[in-house]
Amino acid sequence: MRYRRVKMGGGTYFFTVVTYQRAPFFCAPENCRLLREAFRQVMEKHPFSIDAFVLLPDHLHCIWTLPSGDRNYSMRWRMIKSQFTRECNRDALPQPSAARARKQEQTVWQRRFWEHTIRDAHDYRKHVEYIHFNPVKHGHAERPAEWAYSSFHRFVRQGIYPVSWGRHPKDYAFNDEILE
Repeated sequence: MRYRRVKMGGGTYFFTVVTYQRAPFFCAPENCRLLREAFRQVMEKHPFSIDAFVLLPDHLHCIWTLPSGDRNYSMRWRMIKSQFTRECNRDALPQPSAARARKQEQTVWQRRFWEHTIRDAHDYRKHVEYIHFNPVKHGHAERPAEWAYSSFHRFVRQGIYPVSWGRHPKDYAFNDEILE
């Protein structure tokens, strides 16, 4: 199957990346640290900015902006996923399917990722709010400020959100149709 992705040099993109069979790898703080280190190493060699980010037990959402003229987010994801997979404790990995076993693939990540090109300021805001509210949506926290693995805290420090943001539905403008 051939996938078509919009790739604009210097573009801004929303991503969803999911673990294999939704395994909760990121309940372990060591795995969170290893993922952060994988991001750091890739960003060192292939810069990009992480505009917004949330890490949940079995998936992550983020918004990246690539440098002007650069559009290769797929290579960056491949490197991040590979680096994490090499370093993580493989004892707890689920058994691979027959197809994965034939290809000698690990069982850390789903094969692909979901990507959306951010179109304008309104689209950007909806996706940032979706990211920051995601721990509440999935029942991991009662409000975004309670979730440690989120750029929400940076947004509070920068004065973009009050610490109480996300406590009431009127605080956010997004809805789930942005992911359809």
